Amino acid sequence: MPTLLIDRDDAVVTLTLNRPDKLNALNEELLRELVASVTTLTDDPTVRAAILTGAGDKAFAAGADIAAMVDMAPPQAKRFSDLGHRLGALLEQAPFPVIAAVNGFALGGGCELALCCDFIYASERARIGQPEVGLGVIPGFGGSQRLARIVGVAHARELCMTGDVLGAEAAMRLGLVNAVVPHAELLPEVRVVAAKIAAKAPLAIASVKRAILRGADAPLATANELEATAFAALFGSDDQREGMRSFLERRTPKFVGR
Repeated sequence: MPTLLIDRDDAVVTLTLNRPDKLNALNEELLRELVASVTTLTDDPTVRAAILTGAGDKAFAAGADIAAMVDMAPPQAKRFSDLGHRLGALLEQAPFPVIAAVNGFALGGGCELALCCDFIYASERARIGQPEVGLGVIPGFGGSQRLARIVGVAHARELCMTGDVLGAEAAMRLGLVNAVVPHAELLPEVRVVAAKIAAKAPLAIASVKRAILRGADAPLATANELEATAFAALFGSDDQREGMRSFLERRTPKFVGR
């Protein structure tokens, strides 16, 4: 049985972690499949948005696979961590948005995987957290760092040090998730959002994603200059001309990604 399912609906691709009997725990095989798949999708200009979710009704990903980690020595653990970081960088740098549809437990590595996505929609059943200190370790796929950038340093410290698991509404109050959706409506709702983004100018979507990512840790003046440069560059695109002309002509634009 494949550990990763890939489904495509026009310009939107859905990636489903497929280890439901293990609550979609992240092992090396699944991480490598994700790396390969995201790399392939990044090279496909017809992909406009992606959704990442988990198989079954219980988990997005309940964490990294502890059974596979328990006997790791430090060099093995570093290679495993590096693989998770490689995947996170690929998701962040993809030219299309990746939306996490968190349908249940997103703990440890599962939370970290969701944090690598552009934003998170959560089922009302979602449970999100970084409980690694209870296992004698800390987040290894970037969780401590991305969490601090999203919810602030103090909240990140609290979550990583207590190992507390948040319900969906509490996660939304912290700004960790964008929306909480009834469980049965999660994927349909996320698909609507993904399709809405896919209908926009793909060069502009890629540009704003890149500007926000690169500008997040830069001084405001530097970040604003990044934005201004990216804004100006888009005026050399067919999509800019199509978008503005269609607005003036009161018609739906037809973006081609160039």
